[in-house]
Amino acid sequence: MNGAAVLDGKVALVTGGSRGIGAAVALRLAEEGADVVLTYRGSAEQAEAVAAKIGAMGRRAWAVRADSADPQEVTAVVAGVAERFGRIDVLVNNAGVGVLGPIGELTLDEVDRVLEVNVRGPFLFAQAVSAHLADGGRIVTIGSCIAQRVAFPGGTLYATSKAALIGLTKALARELGPRGITANVIHPGPIDTDLNPADGPAADFQRGLTALGAFGTGADVAVAVAYLAGEGGRYVTGAELAVDGGFAA
Repeated sequence: MNGAAVLDGKVALVTGGSRGIGAAVALRLAEEGADVVLTYRGSAEQAEAVAAKIGAMGRRAWAVRADSADPQEVTAVVAGVAERFGRIDVLVNNAGVGVLGPIGELTLDEVDRVLEVNVRGPFLFAQAVSAHLADGGRIVTIGSCIAQRVAFPGGTLYATSKAALIGLTKALARELGPRGITANVIHPGPIDTDLNPADGPAADFQRGLTALGAFGTGADVAVAVAYLAGEGGRYVTGAELAVDGGFAA
C-alpha cells in the first residue's frame, strides 16, 4: 500500500520514539498521514531530529520527555497530547529496557526497572489513553521474539516482561473491543539498531537463531505497525505478530 493518507487526520503517540524501532515507527506513521507525538527519556537531540523529519512531511510533531517508569509523567504526557492535538487515535507502546544475565545475579533494582518500564509503563499508557482514544482507535505494543522462544540462557527477566505484554494485549482487546478499538502485540526479532547493530559482537549468533539468517530493520517493524494502525488492521485484535525472520519457527 502506498497509503499516503491512510492515517490522515489521525494522531499517534509513540513511546520511546527517538531512535531505533520507535523512530522508524514514528516516521512511518507520519508517512501514512498521522500527526505524531514521540516520547524520549535521554535522547533529546535525536527525538527533535525525528520530529523535524515529521514536520518536513507536513505533519504536526511533538517530541516530549517522559520516563515510562514514572506514572505521573505518563499521565501528564497523555493529557498533554489530548490538550494539544484534541484527540488520540493510535498508541504505540515501544519504550523498553533490556537486562540480560543469570537469574541469580539480577539485582532487585534491575528487576524493578525492567518491570516498571516494560510492563507497568505500557499498562499505564493504555490506561491513560483509553479515556481519550477515539472509537475505532488502535493500540500496538512492541513485544519481543524472546516472549515466544527463549533461545539462550540469561533472558529470564526480559522474557518475563515481554511475555506479560501478551496478556495485556489480549485483555485490552477484549475490554476495548466494544468500542471498535483493537489491541495487538508485535514481536520483533534481531533488528539492526544502534543498541543491537547487525555488525555487533553478538550479531552472528543472533542471525543463526533465525530461519532467514539475517537481521531485520526498524522499517520492517514499522510497516507492520502501520498495517495494524490503518484500516487494513480493523479486524485484527488480540493478536501476536512476529516480525522476527523466523526466530520462533
